Amino acid sequence: MSTTNLPATASSSRQHRVAADVFRNIMSGVAAPVTVVTTLLDGRPYGTTVSAFSSLSMDPPLVLVSLDNTSDLLAAVRQTRRMGINVLQKDQCQLALNFARKGESKFADVGWSDAQASPRLLDVKAFMCCEVVDIVAGGDHSILLGAVEAGEVLPGEPLTYFERSFGTHLATAV
Repeated sequence: MSTTNLPATASSSRQHRVAADVFRNIMSGVAAPVTVVTTLLDGRPYGTTVSAFSSLSMDPPLVLVSLDNTSDLLAAVRQTRRMGINVLQKDQCQLALNFARKGESKFADVGWSDAQASPRLLDVKAFMCCEVVDIVAGGDHSILLGAVEAGEVLPGEPLTYFERSFGTHLATAV
């Protein structure tokens, strides 16, 4: 692997940033789970579709998600310090698109229940209730670190996002 285009030090990296379209194309080739992150503030549910989600630690169980700094959900989570992670099923593309748009009507006609101040969407592949233990600045996004307090996984295949399209992952025998 050639590293001739990589900066030698962190200080020089500021001078040699990859173009936004190149970075976007690179990241489109990385399959990501599609999740809807939620919270409940003053009885009102908030949520948004997120593909920047990952496990962070097993001991203690921690996850991380990245939210746009201008997100209504981020503003609500800063107050509640709670978030739900809803990992979508392969047939929930419309739900992902619904929560990806702006506006206050994302929960209209969407079934959900209150799980420790974290809206749990119906029929998702997996769900986790988290306490937000830290929020870290990350450019135009904020990285939320969540301590997983409860969770459940259901049978089915996850919805993934790869090369700007929804799909799923099928395990192959090794």
